[in-house]
Amino acid sequence: MNKEGIISSGLLELYAMGLTSAEETRQVEGWVNQYPEIKQELDAIEASLESYAKAHAIVPSSSVKDKIFSHIASEQSADANKIPSIKAAPAPQKVYRIPTYFKVAAAAIIIVLIGSVALNYSYYSKYQSANNELQVAQEKLRQNEQANLAMKTDINVMSDKNSLPVVLKGTPHAPDALAKIYWMKNTGEVYVDPSNLPSAPAGKQYQLWAIIDGKPVDAGMISTKQGIYHIQKMKTFGSAQAFAITLEKAGGSPTPTMDQMYVIAKI
Repeated sequence: MNKEGIISSGLLELYAMGLTSAEETRQVEGWVNQYPEIKQELDAIEASLESYAKAHAIVPSSSVKDKIFSHIASEQSADANKIPSIKAAPAPQKVYRIPTYFKVAAAAIIIVLIGSVALNYSYYSKYQSANNELQVAQEKLRQNEQANLAMKTDINVMSDKNSLPVVLKGTPHAPDALAKIYWMKNTGEVYVDPSNLPSAPAGKQYQLWAIIDGKPVDAGMISTKQGIYHIQKMKTFGSAQAFAITLEKAGGSPTPTMDQMYVIAKI
């Protein structure tokens, strides 16, 4: 949770009123020690509570003091009659008692603050939920945009007037395998569509080869991860007599493994 989220969560107000659980108390105290901004916010909340209590305090009338000391004197006089003593009675001590209306005012303040904290916490929870939903929607939108861009690239490659499509058919090792090459006659760029190749086993990867002057030349590694197989750009060749795809260890091989050749085609 970032600093803004901590401040708006309502936990600082609950901590200031002594209403947090042991875990929440440790959490708030950890934030206070870690972030000066959080300590400053907590100090401001505590100062506001104190100011609010003082602003709404009710000053008792002067007769209250006289009544209190009169009541104390009468009680001490009764005790003195019951318990004989040769020593002088100690001077009466002042007894301060919180008036009932102070307690009522304090309770009202706490109720209002708890209600405010609960409302803030509710809004914060809704904000978090809406923010999570927004992030999910944004991720889906990003994926859709990537898919649309990949599809546009595929269409551009296939529809280019200089594109020469070459179908690579399966070998006896993999008779059902199929792939397609798009070779740009004007630039020598090579694109491969691996959508009809079997999924590569773990630790294995398909590798494209260009046959030039009877020798295989590495044309690049092919990705066949689960999902949509888009046309992939490979290495560029000015001329080639054929193309083939073999299944190699992940990362590729300097020479093709002939018994793992899946598709091949002459141009």
